[in-house]
Order: sequence, then C-alpha cells, then structure tokens
Amino acid sequence: MTLKNDQRSGTLVVPGERLGVIEEFIPDAGTYVKDGVIYSKIIGRALMDMLNRRVSVYPLTKGPVVPKAGVTVVGQVGNAQSDNVLVRIFEVGAKKKMSGVFGGILHISDASDRYIDSMNEVCRPGDIIRAKVISEKNQIFHLTTDDKNLGVIYAFCSVCGNLLEQTRNEMHCAKCGNIERRKTTFNYGKEEIPVVETVQP
Repeated sequence: MTLKNDQRSGTLVVPGERLGVIEEFIPDAGTYVKDGVIYSKIIGRALMDMLNRRVSVYPLTKGPVVPKAGVTVVGQVGNAQSDNVLVRIFEVGAKKKMSGVFGGILHISDASDRYIDSMNEVCRPGDIIRAKVISEKNQIFHLTTDDKNLGVIYAFCSVCGNLLEQTRNEMHCAKCGNIERRKTTFNYGKEEIPVVETVQP
C-alpha cells in the first residue's frame, strides 16, 4: 500500500522501501531505482519536493549502522540449503547494533579454504556466526567465513538444541551425545552471547 505523497514526506523509511515511480518523481540523494520504481537506499526521512517533483531520503544520523562491503558482521543462520545459508545480520563491526534488520547470504564457495560437501559442515540453522561482507550487489549482502577469525561462534545441537562443545575437529553435545561438524572461529564459545531479538513475521 502506497501512502499519499503529502503523508509520505517526513516519514521514516528503511532501505528497500518503495517511495514512488520515475513517472512521478526524479530520484535524488539516498534513493535508487529498479524497474522504474524509486526505493530508499538508507534509513532516514523521506522528503517529497512536490514543486520540483524530486524525492530524496535524508539520513537520521550521520551514517546509520548498516552492513557494507569489507565490514565484519554477526548474525544468526536461518534457512539453509546444501550450498548456501541465509543469515539474519544483527550486529556490525565493533558490537554496533544495526539500524534495521538485514539479511545476508553465505555460499559454500565462500565458507572455507578447504573443500566442503555441504553447508551442514559449516553451520546450521540457529547458529550464531561471525562473517565478513564481501559484496552488496543488488542490495544483497554476500558473506564469507573463510578466515580463522570468521565462522560459527555459537553452535546448537540439531537434535536437542543444546549448546555444542568443541572437541578437536568435532562438535559434541553434552546433553544427547550427538556429534556434528562446524566451521568455527578460533575463539569459539568465548564471546558474550549476543541478544538476538526475534522479529515477528
């Protein structure tokens, strides 16, 4: 549902939010165009200049905290396929809470420097991982865990949900005895567990 233009001006918008179409407005600062539709590129206030038919978005703060190429992020693994997983990013850089909710994708080819058969050897749904953003092509954050500082920082048993303990090359569940594999960080289990706020669908 698109709001009327006079209501839209000054409204708080997030990246990817529809602002109008190029037949109506000229896209200006803080926006991008896809298939003739103008979207917000940043978190901020939408400004509809009705006189000059321009639409722009002014940032709320000096540089909202959003993922970008080259930064390290922390997130929780969601949907998993055999060759990639979706990650809900909730922290950027040095423990910075983010301005909004962002999703990333970790592909098997960017997960490790060794050959991997399946993403189950890297991470599983529910795990908390540290990754690096390698690209933000098409507004999708592509991640990598190919570094000793990157990978799973907390893993949970896929049988009973208990926190897994690391033993040499395996992950062991003290509760049910299940053994799994992960691509962990060098300091697995040593970090403060981040508080993950669940987002209602």
